[in-house]
Amino acid sequence: MAEVRSSTETRETWTSNRGFIFAAIGSAVGLGNIWRFPGVAYESGGGAFLIPYLIALVTAGIPILFLDYSIGHRFRGSAPLSFRRMWRKSEALGWFQTALLFVISVYYAVIIAWSLSYFYFSFGNKWGDDPATFFTEDYLHAADPGVSSELVAGVAWPLVGVWVAIIAILALGIAKGIEKVNVIGLPLLVLGFSALVIRALTLPGASDGLNALFTPDWGALTDLNVWIAAYSQIFFSMSIAFGIMISYASFQRRKANMTSSGLVVGFANSSFEILAGIGVFSTLGFFAHEQGVTFDNLDGLTGPTLSFITFPAVISEMPGSAIFGALFFGSLAIAGFTSLISLVIGVSVAVQEKFGLSKEVAAVAVGIVAAAVSFGLFATTTGLVALDTVDQFANNIGIVVSAIAMCVIVVWIARTIDPLRRHLNMVSTFHVGKWWIPVIGVYAPIFLTVMLVQKVHDLIVNGYEGYPAWYIGVFGWGTIAFTIVFTAVFTLIGWGGRDDPDFRAWPDLDSPSTERRTEPKGANR
Repeated sequence: MAEVRSSTETRETWTSNRGFIFAAIGSAVGLGNIWRFPGVAYESGGGAFLIPYLIALVTAGIPILFLDYSIGHRFRGSAPLSFRRMWRKSEALGWFQTALLFVISVYYAVIIAWSLSYFYFSFGNKWGDDPATFFTEDYLHAADPGVSSELVAGVAWPLVGVWVAIIAILALGIAKGIEKVNVIGLPLLVLGFSALVIRALTLPGASDGLNALFTPDWGALTDLNVWIAAYSQIFFSMSIAFGIMISYASFQRRKANMTSSGLVVGFANSSFEILAGIGVFSTLGFFAHEQGVTFDNLDGLTGPTLSFITFPAVISEMPGSAIFGALFFGSLAIAGFTSLISLVIGVSVAVQEKFGLSKEVAAVAVGIVAAAVSFGLFATTTGLVALDTVDQFANNIGIVVSAIAMCVIVVWIARTIDPLRRHLNMVSTFHVGKWWIPVIGVYAPIFLTVMLVQKVHDLIVNGYEGYPAWYIGVFGWGTIAFTIVFTAVFTLIGWGGRDDPDFRAWPDLDSPSTERRTEPKGANR
């Protein structure tokens, strides 16, 4: 089928390749880099974990990132529109990914609100001598698993600010809003967190923390769970396979170096994770030193417990604690906010294209609905448990299912993997060889299926965190049911917007002159 460039495209674009790279890194570098990677590495072999981690980056993270880039850049739309243009019947996958973006964004915003609150609490160590009680009882007023309509004022007020800022940034658009925030926010994040790491390295006991993180347990490499943990971390930290990078790539200029940008994003994300590991474990080493215990006796090394209970306890022990606390929670808020932007823009652009709305109207509509859900479910006294449960199912089941479906559809059903590879090679300096096809079509879906089966079996047999079965059914499996219903409804709704029947992808893959011009002699094909 001959393809020619559409002459009617008026899509917004990033002002520069730098703007795109900053936004993509801002999306990838999020809360999981700071509060998940260090703990996962420590529990999965320490320094030895870096081997499966780097293998996962090269064999799954970057290849699937390239896949997202190729779909978005070639078909010039959000996930639903890009998949529809690639193969009409695959539009449903795009809406499944959009549903996941919506679900994750409504609780992700709440964690940013917590971070903003704790940024303020840092000046005076408001959490006192018992950070655990302060976080769960005094701040969140956390109740047992259930459904509550009682808003927590300390969460609700900063959450208002988060959603107002998100709506305003999305309404400004790609160049004036999202790009500018990331170009400013990402350097601030790196500078602030680097200052935190430098300070942490000077603390007594820091070397004990680093030894705990990086001392290799080579026996862990024979444990399948360690490899699954490595692939999970790469997968969840790079914002791949659930629509974000498809949308971001669709705003890249036609002539853009996509694969080189992908390499920068992938290795920048992993570099920040390692930096975060150094900073977090140096600090925890100091904490163990001050408590007079060995590092192995510390608890709460991942997730919200690390950030909002363990770290405040550490900060209270430190000289200059207010500055250290402000740096940590400020970094957490910036990392979360740049990622939240990418989550919501994926939903907003999909709605904008489906219904033919302006970017301003779509931003307001999506922002108001998402904010309402965010307040109603996660800013209440039962919000902590709801957030934990929804996050578990959305990430460990929803995103993995999305990735498996995307790989299978692109390679085995729509059979568009080689045209996508050729597209990347025509616009990029780093050329993707045919090795990419079996990686996407065989290796990735097999390994991801193993991950999925293991997680589903564990949740069915063991439940989750001891929560009641009815609660897991409503907020856990109910999250997956919601994404399926969301997918069906939006797929069945007719297109009133940007489904241009005359759209033709560019470059023209069937033109020998085009291929000769864009793929130099000797390129790796």
